[in-house]
Amino acid sequence: MKVFRSARLFFLAALLCLVPASSFAGVFISIGIAPPVLPVYVQPPCPYDGYMWTPGYWAYGDDGYYWVPGAWVPVPTPGYLWTPPYWGFEGGHYLFHEGYWGPHIGYYGGVNYGFGYMGVGFAGGEWRGGHFFYNTAIVHVGGGFHNTYVNETIVHNTTVINNNHVAYSGGPGGIQHQPTAEERTAMSERHVAPTAAQQQHIAAAAHDPQQHFNANHGHPATVAAARPMTAPAHTQSAMQNHPAQAARPAMGNTPQAHTQMAPANQSRPAAESRPAPAAHTAPAARPQMESRPAPAAQSRPAPQSHSEPQSRPAPKPSGGEKPHGHGR
Repeated sequence: MKVFRSARLFFLAALLCLVPASSFAGVFISIGIAPPVLPVYVQPPCPYDGYMWTPGYWAYGDDGYYWVPGAWVPVPTPGYLWTPPYWGFEGGHYLFHEGYWGPHIGYYGGVNYGFGYMGVGFAGGEWRGGHFFYNTAIVHVGGGFHNTYVNETIVHNTTVINNNHVAYSGGPGGIQHQPTAEERTAMSERHVAPTAAQQQHIAAAAHDPQQHFNANHGHPATVAAARPMTAPAHTQSAMQNHPAQAARPAMGNTPQAHTQMAPANQSRPAAESRPAPAAHTAPAARPQMESRPAPAAQSRPAPQSHSEPQSRPAPKPSGGEKPHGHGR
């Protein structure tokens, strides 16, 4: 059975390779098990100008769910933004929608990943004249950055409240947020698939047993990458102000779990006390976009019960403190 499934995944992954980048971002996995809740973690500072944060998420393989750590990534093309992947409950199953690069942020299910990806659009920064400016009310940057600004209003206007830290959209207990007009427009634009560095990052997580839910029970060994991803050769144009960045080492598997709790004025996924999901329908794996290494077969987690989050503006922070944890 496992051999048949692997062969099927390989065959369909090969077919998907023929899909042009302009039509990228479809549904590639369908299963009957809800993804686990999102863990809490602290964002490491941006190491280089021109890098963009890609939030962590739960991916799925032959061994069940595994956590792909959040990481700073070189932008493949100046002016492009990252739309995160998301799980959506459709037709009785949980369907995975792959993330992509594009000129605008598309729909990602209303899932609040934090650090600018508050459920709608992106509040962590913006492009100005071919240069990216970081909103330090949301993201954490290192020293020496001059292209920064502070805008907390956008946070309050785009935050989807998700106190239960649900990782999927729709269905029982899922995020209830329909695409906005802007998100629908962005969904029809030209999209670029995850870069080679991102694909290697995903493969590394799939190979690491400690990233798998059935081993970590919702507490991955590496929640956020301690080092940024290496820039592929074709992204040099995005680093024109820092040409030496492409030679930096790639993100390793150095464990660096962060479990600090978010301040009360933020919506961040909780890392504690995660109940194991109870069985929905039996998993019916549908192939992924790419052929990922299959870990050894183990028992898969049962679906998780969540209370339904609401989509409404987040309350205005009461103090002047500027946190950097998940959800901002």
